[in-house]
Amino acid sequence: MKSDVFSLTALWIMAAKWEMEDRLSSESARQLFLRALRFHPECPKLYQEYFRMELMHAEKLRKEKEEFEKASMDMENPDYSEEILKGELARIIYKNSVSIIKGAEFHVSLLSIAQLFDFAKDLQKEIYDDLQHLHTDDPLTWDYVARRELEIESQTEEQPTTKQAKAVEVGRKEERCCAVYEEAVKTLPTEAMWKCYITFCLERFTKKTNSGFLRGKRLERTMTAFRKAHELKLLPEFQYEQLIKSLLSHNFLKEALEVAVAGTELFRDSGTMWQMKLQVLIDSKSPDIAMQFEESFVHLKPQVCLSLWISWAEWSEGAKSQEDTEAVFKKALLAVIGADSVTLKDKYLDWAYRNGGYKKARAVFKRSLDGLYQRRIEPPPW
Repeated sequence: MKSDVFSLTALWIMAAKWEMEDRLSSESARQLFLRALRFHPECPKLYQEYFRMELMHAEKLRKEKEEFEKASMDMENPDYSEEILKGELARIIYKNSVSIIKGAEFHVSLLSIAQLFDFAKDLQKEIYDDLQHLHTDDPLTWDYVARRELEIESQTEEQPTTKQAKAVEVGRKEERCCAVYEEAVKTLPTEAMWKCYITFCLERFTKKTNSGFLRGKRLERTMTAFRKAHELKLLPEFQYEQLIKSLLSHNFLKEALEVAVAGTELFRDSGTMWQMKLQVLIDSKSPDIAMQFEESFVHLKPQVCLSLWISWAEWSEGAKSQEDTEAVFKKALLAVIGADSVTLKDKYLDWAYRNGGYKKARAVFKRSLDGLYQRRIEPPPW
């Protein structure tokens, strides 16, 4: 049903766009939008495109008026009224739509459209002020307000010219963003709000820069925000994973291990978190890797351990003796059952062939068959 409504509204929008752009008839486009809204009075997309159309119409009239004035031609066209030129029709659409469609997401979408038109500064300010007033308890509002600090230019008359000065200025903007986020998580201490904050920190942290100063500041801010969120237990598991991957990609092994340890403490039954922690330990060349693999199996259900057993065997092959690696495979075969054991046996056979040739692989294969046969003929317990 929703897809049908979407298809119908898309047709209305296409028709209005054709009237506006191909037939140059803003009035026909307007009538089409009004008719569409009578059939679909709660469709956000219709309001967004109608709002955009009226702003485009006002911009077009402003350009026409400017051309007439340059040519010193008389203007008696009533469409050139000041209210229309300022985007009053778009403002009416905005007011009507937000009274029907609630939520910060829709509000922000209209503000984003308005920001595409330089002449609509007053309208932009009105929408922005309303957003802060009407949706204070929505994380999207705080997220938008915080990110807006990146777009605000420095108040100083001299703009930074050197690379170092530009990096310092970007750092100041990011500090202002984080100050807003800090206020946000105090006002709205929810998982959703912390998710927005950490997402912003990660985006800035992974952004390429040649400035060591900026890279260091971003790392410091990210870790500070993470520690606060972790202490409150207000971060979802996937953000621990995102942060570990980002830190590893930039070779910050100490910080990655801190996040990984915190993640496995909070999500002890998550195979993914243990996999991430063990990957950090392997990259760090820790002496405790085997012990950590053993510990992971204490907390995890057998059915989620296959990838960890394989990781242990692969690490052992590169770091330990053949005897140690074979011992890992034998332990794994005792622990892993069902369909997963087939995958494990394939890995074991592949390892045996690579390290001992045909004879070694044949011996492993024969032991596997013997074990299977013994299990099949084991007498019933009665």
